[in-house]
Amino acid sequence: MNPLSWIDDELASLERQHLRRRPPTHEGPQSVRLSIDGRELINFGSNDYLALASDPRLSRAASKAAARVGWGSGASPLVTGRAALHRQLEERLAEFEGTEAAVLFSSGFAANLGAIAALAGPGDTVYCDRKNHASLWDGCRLSRADVRVYPHNDCRRLAELLAVAGRCRRRLIVTDGLFSMDGDLAPLAELAELAERHRAMLLVDEAHATGVFGRNGRGAAEHFGVEDRVHVRVGTLSKALGGSGGFVAGRTALIEWLVNRARSYVFSTAAPAAGSAAALAALDVVRDEPQRREALLARAQALRDRLRAQGWSTGASASQIIPVIVGDPRRATALSAKLLERGLFVPAIRPPTVPDGEALLRVSLTAGHTEEMIAALLNALAQYRETETAPGRV
Repeated sequence: MNPLSWIDDELASLERQHLRRRPPTHEGPQSVRLSIDGRELINFGSNDYLALASDPRLSRAASKAAARVGWGSGASPLVTGRAALHRQLEERLAEFEGTEAAVLFSSGFAANLGAIAALAGPGDTVYCDRKNHASLWDGCRLSRADVRVYPHNDCRRLAELLAVAGRCRRRLIVTDGLFSMDGDLAPLAELAELAERHRAMLLVDEAHATGVFGRNGRGAAEHFGVEDRVHVRVGTLSKALGGSGGFVAGRTALIEWLVNRARSYVFSTAAPAAGSAAALAALDVVRDEPQRREALLARAQALRDRLRAQGWSTGASASQIIPVIVGDPRRATALSAKLLERGLFVPAIRPPTVPDGEALLRVSLTAGHTEEMIAALLNALAQYRETETAPGRV
């Protein structure tokens, strides 16, 4: 008997529930136009918010660096893997974030896993927003701390949990700055106040806000003016910065602690150094071209207004991430397929990525989308909605 036969049954169950996923394969660069199975589509599924993933300035920087230093890093940063380009990028990220220091991880996921588990452990308590990203959840679980979950962005409930907590060694509040599916922002001023009142550490994952929010593009903490009150800032190079990898920024002592105790740093081979050259080029764009993020957020607001006028629910979105909430996963996949027929790639997001009953289409707007592309999406959604609400339709 095949000990893996149970997988076939589980996959069939996912299929029946419209929850089975199959990754698409695209050809060519990651941009607002994507070629899948030989067909060109307008891409509303990417986190490439500033349209830098295919920017020639990044690819030239990476190519020149790769020709000079090669590709593979060979070992973990603590052995022989940390290159001069890694150090240069860490210093630049600290400058960008306005912190004393920063440290690179192989991914944003690894940064969250390593940071949380290094900051909390048995005898500690971690407070986690219910809609936090999976990497934050997994970091909380791996820490082996007591994990208390509070409803999404519910500071009143968090305050109650903090007030009734028993004795513990350390407390850590963990939240996304910008939530990746709902597109809403965490109430960071209130969270910072609670952290101060209860002597808790505050960790904010800025993955989807870095490069987009704040006067200098630092993220949600800068947007709300609480940078100096957020103890641990996690970011990624793979979204608005168009590359790969993650980082943590903060006080020098914090970074030194993570270098020594974050297992996803200590025991992972360092990312290719040439990728750091691309990230340095991306940071130049964020500094020199603020109009990218300004225009992006203005366009996102206009799109939300138009979608709501059509009768679609976009929840509490206040960003370039705009959910079209439909509830049922079957309806979400059907709507995504209809849009695909119109040449529009808009992924259906289903449980467990979102809670049961909250299946949605995730419209991810970037600086590369034109008014014509957005109009095509709006027209297709309007026609679909008219069909759904036509007389006689059950």
